[in-house]
Amino acid sequence: MAYHLKDKNTILYAGKNYQISGVKDLPSGEKPREKLLSSGPTKLSSAELLAIVLGVGSKKEEVMAMSLRILREYGEKGVVYQKNPEIISRDLKVPIVKACQIVACFELGRRFYQKKPGGFITLRNSNQVFNHLKEMSRYNKEQIRGLYLNNHYQLIHDEVLSIGTIDAAIIQARDVFRPALECGAAAIIIAHNHPSGVLKATKADAEITDKLSAAGKILDIELLDHLLIANDKFISLI
Repeated sequence: MAYHLKDKNTILYAGKNYQISGVKDLPSGEKPREKLLSSGPTKLSSAELLAIVLGVGSKKEEVMAMSLRILREYGEKGVVYQKNPEIISRDLKVPIVKACQIVACFELGRRFYQKKPGGFITLRNSNQVFNHLKEMSRYNKEQIRGLYLNNHYQLIHDEVLSIGTIDAAIIQARDVFRPALECGAAAIIIAHNHPSGVLKATKADAEITDKLSAAGKILDIELLDHLLIANDKFISLI
């Protein structure tokens, strides 16, 4: 007997589920490009804008589904600051060409943005850091983020350092400080989430904090803070 799988490719749009084989099957006024032309970019979701940048998906994944998954698993701010397409391709299992498109798109936007007065984000306390990273509360996998600051507490680089499982992510000190050396950071802030919602540091969390602090003293790059984020709240491990 031949197998016939039902098409389960679903896009959630405007509160409605659409069973589709591609963006082409969306109602005409709801296709990202047509919506951009008729209503302007501010009316599109981040996933819709990313779908326009990517153009088409892959053999395994429709472009809108790919865009939604990228933003859900990596986070909007995480993907914006990731400059290595090979890491995006590996972590998110997307074609390297798509990963290059993502990096090029956000690099172009970042260059224009940072040329404007006040373009840099300033992070002077843990509350400001949490406001920048609070979307991590919604991630269904544990993620470790590194925020890299200059001498004026301005954010010069934001990188997803590790994506793990629902309850664990692995990180080494060299992975944390490599971007700091590359971008000339004066200080680092680390953050990770607990998808379980439990806002309590583990023994491993404390150990990595001590390890990174000691490494920072050797390299003369200060570890300013290590935030644990869960259930829309945070605690500092420093």
